[in-house]
Amino acid sequence: MTYEVWLPFPAAELEGLPQGPDYRHWDGGDGFPGDPAHCSFYVVPYMKGSEVSVRPLAGMTSVEVVQTLTAGIDHVEPGLHLLPSGVRLCNARGVHDASTAELALTLILASLRGIPDFVRGQDREEWRAGFRPALADRSVLIVGYGAIGSAVEDRLVPFEPARVARVARSARETARGSVHPIASLPRLLPEADVVVLVTPLTEQTKGLAGADFLARMKDGALLVNVARGGIVDTGALLAELESGRLRAALDVTDPEPLPPGHPLWHAPNVLISPHVGGPTSAFLPRARRLLVDQLNRFVNREPLRNVVLTTGS
Repeated sequence: MTYEVWLPFPAAELEGLPQGPDYRHWDGGDGFPGDPAHCSFYVVPYMKGSEVSVRPLAGMTSVEVVQTLTAGIDHVEPGLHLLPSGVRLCNARGVHDASTAELALTLILASLRGIPDFVRGQDREEWRAGFRPALADRSVLIVGYGAIGSAVEDRLVPFEPARVARVARSARETARGSVHPIASLPRLLPEADVVVLVTPLTEQTKGLAGADFLARMKDGALLVNVARGGIVDTGALLAELESGRLRAALDVTDPEPLPPGHPLWHAPNVLISPHVGGPTSAFLPRARRLLVDQLNRFVNREPLRNVVLTTGS
């Protein structure tokens, strides 16, 4: 049986692909590389947005697997109802751990040590000396303790934080200690100097960091978001930033991209990066390895990795 596979990379760039499938290259362009009805395995174009991601789904009447290149699946969820029953949706768990955790640490250190202020001082030829907070001896709370959250902690430990607390949907034990349920946030938030958001965007987490969440954070605490912009209530965060009570470092925003003139651009004590947690030199090698492994499993009818859900179940 011949399978048609839609890839966002030319097949020649993926060493080790199984023989047999008909590989088609589509990275979100206006025209499709073939009839969507013939596609068996659809790899969603990377960082092309929800509109592009779901565009072919209605016509994919024979698709068996939809594979994202992101850990989150919120960009394809709006189109899942268009798919037939039994389609497996797989995410890219493991592909972005290193890059996103690296950026989370960068944002924490840059914000605490005042790097944006130094850059502005350099532009003006001003020597802005003085004491700044360190990560050492600070308490950090990681909200969303999956693969990326664990990778964030791996990188935090050498910087000698006083404590790392972990929160996920449900409680469990790890080699590093307890993971608390999300219901524990009201108790844990007032103890944290740094709160790192790495949880997926779902109906349950949308607006999680709202007015009540932010009000429970201690004065002067730093909120770091490397997850999705919709997890934070932008209006509530703006109020806290403009009051001077909290600081923030945001790789993602709501809305996104952040439009010119938006007050978040010029709010005090905020550092913004343009959703660059994933796209680094570490992405392509890991994405290619995942796709080669998944497609070999698919052709050989072996269990797939990272199955998030199956439609119709």
